[in-house]
Amino acid sequence: MNRKPEDFRRIVVKIGSALLVDARAGRLKRDWLETVAEDLAALARGGRDVLVVSSGSIALGRNVLGLPKGPLLLEQSQASAAVGQIALARAWSEVLGGRGLTAGQILLTLSDTEERRRYLNARATINTLLALKAVPVINENDTVATAEIRYGDNDRLAARVASMMGADLLVLLSDIDGLYTAPPQKDPNARFIPVVERVTPEIEGMAGTVGSELSKGGMVTKIEAGRIATTAGTTMVIASGHKLHPLAAITAGDRCTWFLADAKPGTARKNWISGHLETRGLIAIDAGAVRALRAGKSLLPAGVKRVEGTFQRGDAIRVLGPAGEEIARGLVAYDAVDAVRIIGRNSSDIESILGYAGRPEMMHRDDMVIAGE
Repeated sequence: MNRKPEDFRRIVVKIGSALLVDARAGRLKRDWLETVAEDLAALARGGRDVLVVSSGSIALGRNVLGLPKGPLLLEQSQASAAVGQIALARAWSEVLGGRGLTAGQILLTLSDTEERRRYLNARATINTLLALKAVPVINENDTVATAEIRYGDNDRLAARVASMMGADLLVLLSDIDGLYTAPPQKDPNARFIPVVERVTPEIEGMAGTVGSELSKGGMVTKIEAGRIATTAGTTMVIASGHKLHPLAAITAGDRCTWFLADAKPGTARKNWISGHLETRGLIAIDAGAVRALRAGKSLLPAGVKRVEGTFQRGDAIRVLGPAGEEIARGLVAYDAVDAVRIIGRNSSDIESILGYAGRPEMMHRDDMVIAGE
């Protein structure tokens, strides 16, 4: 399959602890990281949006704190993350900054990508960083997440981020160069699979338990990430991260496994909004707002005539035209109580009415599906 990262518009690159941290010394592999930064900078110069999901904070912090090898207690992991995250963020800031890129640190918990209100906040922040040509460097917030409310591995976190941000490519840099019919370390007859058209039970059964001391995921979580990503319209590739310039190596044709997306990210998101979310209320709009929506604009408070229902920010609601016809469905940017207060008002008046600077849109175009689309 002759595809390469440059073929995509928005790219999430996931890097695990085993690649980033020297297990014996407990230090970053700085030379390797510099080459990754060069690859990312090349993509950014080509006009691509680049996001990084980076592990490594616990592995770095435990060394600084002098904790022994082996499993850590939850509180030890969280203390290690608190110390290691500072070093990790500094390293990314330095290697990206040396190539003219600004790094922005984002720490997420499970609820930030699963609860719609927090999902909207996280997505807006990351989109703003990308609009300002910064590179979001994302990690799970291990200092506060507990076993019951965490991802536990950055493969699945990266897939959720790719889905949330409408990325069309997720790159999982791994300690193995792709998917095999069986773990190649154990089975010399294992066959390499270059393309996965769909994640089936058979594909899931090939995962084995490939992993390392620093990596919690292994191939099992990579297959799960592939299912999450491809369902959301994101193509995924698993490639070896052991060599220098690992992204450039994909472009050069090095062996890797591609997981093909079911649809484009925008289509998958529209299907999710229009068909999988229960609506909690409605907004009735005037004819001018209808024309604006059909022209690809967001819904502003000025065009809203009536609000019904008890809903919270991030809930799915229906948008009705003057004759009561359904014009759209989408995720609303305000609670019902606040939405009622800004009906018919200019977006510049929102802060004076509500006492805080809310978003100018009642419903952003990216969070909306127009009837008939």
